[in-house]
Amino acid sequence: MRNLILSAALVTVSLFGMTAQAADVPLEAGKTYVELANPVPVSVPGKVEVVELFWYGCPHCYAFEPVINPWVEKLPKDVNFKRIPAMFGGPWDAHGQLFLTLEAMGVEHKVHNAVFNAIQKEGKRLTKPEEMADFVATQGVDKDKFLATFNSFAIQGQIKQAKELAQKYGVQGVPTMIVNGKYRFDLGTTGGPENTLNVADQLIAKERAAK
Repeated sequence: MRNLILSAALVTVSLFGMTAQAADVPLEAGKTYVELANPVPVSVPGKVEVVELFWYGCPHCYAFEPVINPWVEKLPKDVNFKRIPAMFGGPWDAHGQLFLTLEAMGVEHKVHNAVFNAIQKEGKRLTKPEEMADFVATQGVDKDKFLATFNSFAIQGQIKQAKELAQKYGVQGVPTMIVNGKYRFDLGTTGGPENTLNVADQLIAKERAAK
């Protein structure tokens, strides 16, 4: 009987949670989101761009993963989603270079979650190239190819670009989202992970309607 009561209570809480999430978060410039004074050009013209800036060492980014990933999978074709590593020095830069290397090799989608788990759950630092290479090798990534890509001129160029974009966006923490190079918001300004995606949906619709 006690288990039945608890189950009923959980169902009730879930229903109330669903009802609360169904209502749109009020869009308030300067509060819910910040409109950038100087919009940043998108990477794929003609599509609404959504950017998530993150860091593998950020527990809030890690907790955001199971919320944002299903949302990304359901985005319509006219929306281009991309992740950009925030690189503020030290381990931020190391992890950012790791992400960019995996992305350049075309294996990021296979290894991304494993890297997050290794850092957040297994206590691995993954801040040194050899340590990174040994780990990604356990995930089926060629170690020598990883190191060659990691140290390549192309990746250095991508690091520079990622840092410049974060600066143009005015990003000071993660996870932060940017819609169409114009609107910046995060879990703090919106009130939580689900609200963040609700705001993203509304801003996507706003930009789509403005075309």
